[in-house]
Amino acid sequence: MSDLDLLTQSLARNVKRWRTERGFTLDALAARAGVSRGMLIQIEQARTNPSLGTVVKIGDALGVSVTTLLDYERGPKVRVVPAEQVVRLWHTEAGSYSRLLAGTEAPGPLEMWEWRLMPGESSRSDPHPVGTVEIAHVVAGELTLTVEGAEYRVPAGDSVTFEANATHLYGNQGDVPTEMVLTVSVPPVR
Repeated sequence: MSDLDLLTQSLARNVKRWRTERGFTLDALAARAGVSRGMLIQIEQARTNPSLGTVVKIGDALGVSVTTLLDYERGPKVRVVPAEQVVRLWHTEAGSYSRLLAGTEAPGPLEMWEWRLMPGESSRSDPHPVGTVEIAHVVAGELTLTVEGAEYRVPAGDSVTFEANATHLYGNQGDVPTEMVLTVSVPPVR
């Protein structure tokens, strides 16, 4: 593959990625950048080699640099989080805790947590921004999830998803520890 082909493929991949991350339709990006929708389609399908001026306009409209749009690094960017860098943000003397295992921006903040709730304990969470979604997978015990006053029982092996823009509470009403993995996806700031 020639350098030009490599850059054309990179530009196609990156324009589509950043347009999607910003939540722009083709029409919205075309209007913001001052280029035609047809040109954007050709760029995203790697069927054209636009001028540098066009690439600059698209980068400005997306809020990213030309270098970012032309980045031809292949494959996913990988970040390994060593166990000693995991952050414990909440704990009780009885042994309940939450640990932030990893996080990224995709397109807004995305976090993965490990939780342990000892019998009889709970943790309340204030509402998150509208559009926030949480997914919990219970590994051991049983989670009692309360959202807007309604209780949901989630036994080991089951998962639950919910819109987290309301007050919610993670609780353990059982007699063994509850262990779960929790993922929180917050929408990007617009």
